[in-house]
Amino acid sequence: MNVIGIDLGGTNVKAVLMTNQGKVLEQATQPIRQGDWKRAVMESATQLRKINHSKVDLMGLAAPGLPDVDNKQIDFMPGRLPGLEKFNWSEFLNQQVSVINDAHAALLAEVNYGVARGIKNVVMLTLGTGVGGGILINGELYQGLLQRAGSIGDISLNSDSEEIGFLQVPGTLEDAIGNESIPKRSGQKFQSTRELVAAFEAGDTFAEEIWMRSVKKLAVALCSIINVLAPEMIVLGGGIAQADNALFKPLASFMNKYEWRPNGKPTPIVKANFNEYAGAIGAACFASQRA
Repeated sequence: MNVIGIDLGGTNVKAVLMTNQGKVLEQATQPIRQGDWKRAVMESATQLRKINHSKVDLMGLAAPGLPDVDNKQIDFMPGRLPGLEKFNWSEFLNQQVSVINDAHAALLAEVNYGVARGIKNVVMLTLGTGVGGGILINGELYQGLLQRAGSIGDISLNSDSEEIGFLQVPGTLEDAIGNESIPKRSGQKFQSTRELVAAFEAGDTFAEEIWMRSVKKLAVALCSIINVLAPEMIVLGGGIAQADNALFKPLASFMNKYEWRPNGKPTPIVKANFNEYAGAIGAACFASQRA
């Protein structure tokens, strides 16, 4: 049985054709031209359906926002991808489609085939333009009321901040480390996390100050999550996680300082196995599980 997983992003669509045992048969990327994300999704699905005349039994789609209770569409996604809310994917693609939040999908990819395979209690953060998240409890994806669980980027680290997050909370983790806030955090000196980290690795003291402040806030947020959920593992994915040692080494130092370890054992914080196709693979996993 073959399944297609599609990940709808802000600039492109990633898609995979997989068996329900997790073997990736093909993958594809379609740029979103002139904001026409519907067309990019359709082209991706059509391309993968044609490969070796494969019969596609299932389809999953990951997208930003909150899915409806039946996981058939995105119910809430204000301010991004106009037209996405309430859009009927099954009707559009002429096939039953299981719809899931993109960060939740990334978590499912890691739990089924990545670094968290076999672990029952996991928290994942996707660190990119913003900060998304997903929670696995007793081996089950926890979506919560209105499918809104896992909005980890919107936890507050400073209630006195004048910066208000996407979900109306001041001083968010997303503002502290997300790529979108880099110009503001650096006084316009850096335009991306990639630029900031490169300067930090080159010995720029100003870049070091900004980056260390951001990583410290990430560590404090992770310690707070650990105190609430006590996961067996935390997985970090997304573009910022590709900073590798520039992120994970100072993060470990801050965790040593702030994490409460009643048994002396730290909570493992690991880099995600999947990167750009994580959402698509997770969407395929979700469709298979629902079937």
